[in-house]
Amino acid sequence: MPLPPELSALFEAARLARERAYAPYSGYAVGAAVETEEGRIYSGCNVENAAFPQSLCAERVAVAKAVSEGHRRVRRLLVLTEDGGTPCGGCRSVVAEFGSPETEIIVVNVEGHWRQYRLEELLPVAFEMSFVGRPSEPSRGRS
Repeated sequence: MPLPPELSALFEAARLARERAYAPYSGYAVGAAVETEEGRIYSGCNVENAAFPQSLCAERVAVAKAVSEGHRRVRRLLVLTEDGGTPCGGCRSVVAEFGSPETEIIVVNVEGHWRQYRLEELLPVAFEMSFVGRPSEPSRGRS
């Protein structure tokens, strides 16, 4: 079944981003695009690094671009990979920070097969802001 027309701009942004992926170690190019509540689209690609923990996932790059432009709410995320892989746990947590349990996550493979999830399906018990509480006041020392 083809992607619905309302996802075509999101898909195209993810496709173009995937073409720019820097994945010399894994060979697993990923393109992602987020749509904000205001309808703006921001894309990202994975950027690997020889120091593997420093690599960036496409999903987090796309969310960071949206946040850096002043957006704080993600309505949907589309991820394009060779095989339709879902976002990693770290990316799911980042989407949870700026989305909601109902945030749509669409995963697409290069053949155009796709599946749609709600964030709460992929991350049923998200760690969220309410668990952190209010940061404590900095220590001023004793007098």
